[in-house]
Amino acid sequence: MKRNVRAGSRRNGGARLEILTREELTDIHAATLEVLEQTGIWVEDEEALETFARCGADVDRPSRIVRIPGHLVEAAARSAPSKLVLCGRNPRNDIVLEGNRVGFTNFGEGIQVIDPYSGELRVSTLKDVADSARVVDYLDDVDVYERAVTASDMPPESAPLHQAETWMANTSKHGTMGSGNGYLTRKLVQMGAALAGGLEALRRRPLISFNTCPVSPLKLVRDSCEIIMEAARAHIPVNVLSMAMAGGSAPVTLGGTLVIHNSEVLAGITLAQLTSKGTPVIYGSSTTAMDLRYAAASVGSPECALIGGAVAQLARYYLLPSWIAGA
Repeated sequence: MKRNVRAGSRRNGGARLEILTREELTDIHAATLEVLEQTGIWVEDEEALETFARCGADVDRPSRIVRIPGHLVEAAARSAPSKLVLCGRNPRNDIVLEGNRVGFTNFGEGIQVIDPYSGELRVSTLKDVADSARVVDYLDDVDVYERAVTASDMPPESAPLHQAETWMANTSKHGTMGSGNGYLTRKLVQMGAALAGGLEALRRRPLISFNTCPVSPLKLVRDSCEIIMEAARAHIPVNVLSMAMAGGSAPVTLGGTLVIHNSEVLAGITLAQLTSKGTPVIYGSSTTAMDLRYAAASVGSPECALIGGAVAQLARYYLLPSWIAGA
């Protein structure tokens, strides 16, 4: 099991960067509760609407707007585990997520690759999924495999299952992926259980986890709700990852973007905890600024690093493990 170094911990050596003060974090938290209580979040899935209504949220059925009381949000953040162990088939590759301890993963969900032999830019295939998993398995400093590319040569309806089968066979590290929808999430849990030796064994040693993205601004679409709830029922970690874009789908200011981001992630985490209290969750971010020249996300930019640092502080504020996009 690996416990990587802690970022910014107060020691005799090293550097520490804090984007936000404690007071600013409290301000963002207060603004987030105001957004979730008064503006609310749009929820597409019927079962999710029922879950929120049953637990005390104000649900407007015609508009599908859910207004979540602050006490539900704060209780959800408190009930989620502050420490996770993402397990690999080889226990030496287990990685601990806690506090401000830092690990690394590859970036994921690509749709094209540069062929390593011809230099051609082409759509990715199932073989590329296998190759990327083997590369990550070899690299000591990459702790977790995130499904790097899609398999364009597989039927879209079942592609996540083929992709999971392929990366599971080609890495001994923990793997995470977008699972597509609730049905596919259930099937992937069954695959993980077969690998681990049963569902209880998978819960004790999660070899797979899922990620899902709210739609900015302030939407939990059906597929995202299904993934969150199915993962919660199985007690498998789910990474609720906002991809808000400052100046596009979120305010242009850092503070305003962080409030939208925080509202989306906490709404998803609240749904997970209302489905199954204590289920493991990860506070995720691929939030960045919009490149105004191309109307595209500026990933790997100084703005992305600034937002990522602030988001990591927010996750620590809630005592939640985080997953932050980088270069």
